[in-house]
Amino acid sequence: MSRIGNRVLTIPAGVEVKVEANNVVTVKGSKGELTQTFSPLIEIKVEGSELKTIRKNEIKHTKQLHGTTNSLLEGMLTGVDKGFVKELEIVGVGYRAALAGNKVNLSLGYSHPVEYTIPQGITIEVPKPTEIKVSGINKQLVGEVAAKLRGYRRPEPYKGKGVKYKDEKIIRKEGKAAGK
Repeated sequence: MSRIGNRVLTIPAGVEVKVEANNVVTVKGSKGELTQTFSPLIEIKVEGSELKTIRKNEIKHTKQLHGTTNSLLEGMLTGVDKGFVKELEIVGVGYRAALAGNKVNLSLGYSHPVEYTIPQGITIEVPKPTEIKVSGINKQLVGEVAAKLRGYRRPEPYKGKGVKYKDEKIIRKEGKAAGK
């Protein structure tokens, strides 16, 4: 029995949900609009200010889709209402970020600067040269962009230098033992 799939989602005030043929769900809110197609094995019902997902049979694959569909719908509702934000920190001497139009220029200790083109639907802010804020309404895209930026120079375990998530804890390793 899927507990996540059986959750009844509350539609926030100011958010409009429309379920069309072939399980195409459109969610409109103050931040924007998201559209996604879901499996026909899951029935999506809008009843007043509640959103329910009901599976059509008890096959294992359908049960797996049930919770996933419910979570994706919850992400869509939250995205158009509040949005999503991922914060990154840059640690290291000379490591910094700068915004130039629709590109982020990263200096990460390489012989060349790293340029990243910001995809449509994502907003990137650089409040300090060592901080990056990635925000948008699509949870998957926000996480993907943040992971891509982090992937240019992952934090290393000896000094902790690199690009890391703001709340990420780096497990530090001990260096070489001197004089042994």
